[in-house]
Amino acid sequence: MKTVLITGASGGIGSEIARELSRAGYTVAITYNKNKENADKLCAELGNAQAFQCDISSFESVEKLYSDVLSVFGHIDAVVNNAGTAYTGLVQDMTEGEILHLINTDLNGVIYSTKFAAKHMVKNHCGAIVNISSIWGVVGASCEAVYSAAKGGVVTFTKAMAKEIGPSGVRVNCVSPGVIKTAMLDVYSEDDLQALADETPLGRIGTPSDVAKTVKFLISDDASFITGQNIVVDGGISL
Repeated sequence: MKTVLITGASGGIGSEIARELSRAGYTVAITYNKNKENADKLCAELGNAQAFQCDISSFESVEKLYSDVLSVFGHIDAVVNNAGTAYTGLVQDMTEGEILHLINTDLNGVIYSTKFAAKHMVKNHCGAIVNISSIWGVVGASCEAVYSAAKGGVVTFTKAMAKEIGPSGVRVNCVSPGVIKTAMLDVYSEDDLQALADETPLGRIGTPSDVAKTVKFLISDDASFITGQNIVVDGGISL
């Protein structure tokens, strides 16, 4: 049975990716940083999953994560780098700590995880990595400038890694979600949400399932000739 490692799987999009891949027959290694309760509930729900604590912004923590997952499962066939954080506000109001935390989590965390995944997958001459970015990493967003920079870095890092490890049979792709109905949108009123839906050519807000199904396709054999791509899942709002 194939094993997939999903970082940040205790959140809204990450947990749905875990469910989708579990239904597809994968054994799922999920990571959490602080939300152990949600991670344990998800493992109980899926049955074929195990949770691992990891601070994705720490090189040492990510290194330990891969060591632990490989010691339990023996192999990692796919990795979904989903863990991330956000910040809304003006750049000039951000502290150095807030800037570094965002960059270390949203960009460096993807780099760290991909480094250890690549080491394992290149040796086996197979594997698939999917990085979760954002439409703001493509078009940029006011009051989310550092977040946009980090997510834009994820997109270019994906393309570079696809070139770097493609000759070894490892594929690397990216998914950039738009406005997705998760707990992060709870701060918006119904009128605000309707306005966002009205701005979207497809006329609705996205769901975690929309993202999860795209991820499932990209790590499947159906996408065996696709690498270095950034698939925007946003209903057309960024057009």
